[in-house]
Amino acid sequence: MEHSSQKNGAKYGGVARLIHWLVVVLIAAQFVIGWTMPDVHKGTQPTGLIAWHLGVGAVLIAVMTIRIVWRTTHQPPPDTLAPMLSAVSKITHLFLYAVLIAVPLLGWANASSRGWAVRLLGALSYPNLTPVGSSLGHAMGDIHGVLAWVLFALIVMHVAAALFHRFVLRDQVLQRMTP
Repeated sequence: MEHSSQKNGAKYGGVARLIHWLVVVLIAAQFVIGWTMPDVHKGTQPTGLIAWHLGVGAVLIAVMTIRIVWRTTHQPPPDTLAPMLSAVSKITHLFLYAVLIAVPLLGWANASSRGWAVRLLGALSYPNLTPVGSSLGHAMGDIHGVLAWVLFALIVMHVAAALFHRFVLRDQVLQRMTP
C-alpha cells in the first residue's frame, strides 16, 4: 500500500485534526438544535433549546477563532492533488471558513438585538454586536437562517468530495484529517 505522504501529502497535525472534528461535532449539534428548537418571534425568551443554541454557538465562535489563529500560524501539509482539484479544494475550504464565521456572528448579532446574552460556557459574556431592538440585528437573524442552509450545502459537498476521494479516486486525501 502506498504511503499517504507519497500519494496525497502528509496528515494534518493533531491539533488541526482535533479542531476540525470539534467543529464537526459543534455544527452537527447546532443543526439538530436549530431544527428542533421553537421558532424565534418577538418576545421569545432564550430558554430551553434556544439557550442551548446560543451556548453551542458561543463555543463555536471561540473554536473558530482558535482555528483561524492556528491556520494562520501553521501551514497545512502540502497536497499532491491535480491542479484543478487543488484549486477547487482551496476555494471550497475558503467558503467553508467564511460561512463558518459568518453564521455564528450573524446569530450573535441577532441575539444582541433581542437583548439576549451570549456567554461562553455560561461564564464569559460576549459583547453585544448590535443594540437591543436593532432592525439590522433582527435582519441578520434572517440571513443567519439562510446562510445556515448554505453551510449545510457546503458540508454536504465537503463530505461528498471526501467520499469521492476515498471510493472513486482511491487516494489518501480523507486519511489526512482522520486520527
